[in-house]
Amino acid sequence: MSAPVVDVWGPVAPEARSSFPPAPEPHDEWPLAGGTAWVYYSPLNRRQLIRPVILSDGFSAGSSNLDQLWHGLEENGDYRFISELHATGRDVIVLGYDDRTASITANADTAIDCIRRTLAERVGRAKLAVGGFSMGGLITRYALAKMEQAPDLPDHETSVYLSYDTPHHGAWIPVGIQAFAHFATDHWGDTPGIGPVLRQFSGLLNSPAAKQMARWHIDKASGTPAQASERVAFLKALDEVGGWPRAVRKIGVANGVDTGTGNGVKADATAVRCDGETLHDTWLKTQAQGEQIVARLQKTGGEPVSVRTGRLPDIDGAPGGLFTMPSPAGDPGSFGLAGLLMGLLGNTVDPDVITTSCFIPSISAVAAGDISDPKALYQPITPDNSELDAFVCAGRNEGHTTMTEELGAWIVNEIVANG
Repeated sequence: MSAPVVDVWGPVAPEARSSFPPAPEPHDEWPLAGGTAWVYYSPLNRRQLIRPVILSDGFSAGSSNLDQLWHGLEENGDYRFISELHATGRDVIVLGYDDRTASITANADTAIDCIRRTLAERVGRAKLAVGGFSMGGLITRYALAKMEQAPDLPDHETSVYLSYDTPHHGAWIPVGIQAFAHFATDHWGDTPGIGPVLRQFSGLLNSPAAKQMARWHIDKASGTPAQASERVAFLKALDEVGGWPRAVRKIGVANGVDTGTGNGVKADATAVRCDGETLHDTWLKTQAQGEQIVARLQKTGGEPVSVRTGRLPDIDGAPGGLFTMPSPAGDPGSFGLAGLLMGLLGNTVDPDVITTSCFIPSISAVAAGDISDPKALYQPITPDNSELDAFVCAGRNEGHTTMTEELGAWIVNEIVANG
C-alpha cells in the first residue's frame, strides 16, 4: 500500500519511519493561530491566489509535518493530487496544526483563521473549496458550519466542502488495543526506552481529539466502552451550528467499499498473543457481537485482567478504511502495533498476527448510517442513505487516507464542476 496522507500513529509506532523527502518550498507560508498554512500556487496563476483549495491535515501525534503530507498527497505512487488540482488552475493550501490531538473545535478556529486569510489574499471572487483528510474533514465541517452561524464571522465564500475518509459518524479503535495501551503504560510507562512510547500511545488515545472521534472509548484498562463525554459535547456543539455547512455542495469519499463486503477479518479471532519476560498469556481478540472478553492482560507474576465488551458490533471486519498494513514508511496497523509493543517489552509474539482492522467504516466516511448497528455496517450504501450531496466509495477496502486515482480524480472533477 502507498503511504497514507494522514499517518495516524506517527511517532507512537515503535518502528522507525523512513524519512520523507523534503516537500517543495511553499510559495507562501502563513503562520496561523494554532497552526500553519503552506500555499502552493497553480503554475497557471502566476503566483496569485485565484481559485483556492484548502486541504486540512487530520489526527496524529504532535504537529503537522509538511514533508509527510506532501508525500501522501503527491508522491504516493498512484495519483498526484496536488498536481492534478494545479492543472485545473486551483491553488492548493495545505493546512496543518500545532497540536493534532487538540479538540476538533479548537483546531476549527485555526481553520477559520486560514479561511479568513485565504479570502484576504485571494485575487478575484472565485469561491473556495474547503475540506480535509480523516479528522481534517470534521475540523473543516465544523469550521464552515460555525462561520455560517456566528454573526461576528465573515461569509466563508465556499462552494464545495470535501471530506476524505472522515469519521462523520465515529471512528473505531479496538477496545482491546485501548486497554492494552493503558495497561502497559501503567506497568512500564517509566521504563527507559519503551516507557515514553507507551505513555505517548496511551496519551494519544486519551487525547481530546481521540475522545471526540472514537465511537467507543475507555480511559483505563478496566474502563467500560462508551462515548466519552468529550464526544457527547462535540456532537452537541456540532448540532448547535447546524450539523453541516448548508451553503455548499457537500462531497466525500471512503477508503472502504459501498457493497457491504467486509475486509476479511473474522470476529472473535485471536488477533495477537504473546508470552514471555513481562507478559504472560496476554492476548487481544477481534470484536464480535454480544458479550465478549476482547483482551486478557497479565503481567508476569501478577493477576490477569479481563477486558469485556457487550452489545458492540463485529466492526473489526467491517467495510471501511483500514489501519494500514505494515510498510517502511506507514502505519503498522492496529493489532500489529500492539504486537510490536509486546515484542519490545521482551515477549515472544505468536506469528499469526491479524495486523489490521477497520478504522473508519464506510458508512461513517460517507455519513450513511449508525456504526453501532451491525446490520448497517454490512449493508450496501445507496445515495439516499447519505447526508452528503455526493460521495464515492473505493473499489476495495484499503488503507485509511490512501490517495488513489479512483477517489482523487473524482474529487478534482467535483471541484471543477462546482467551483
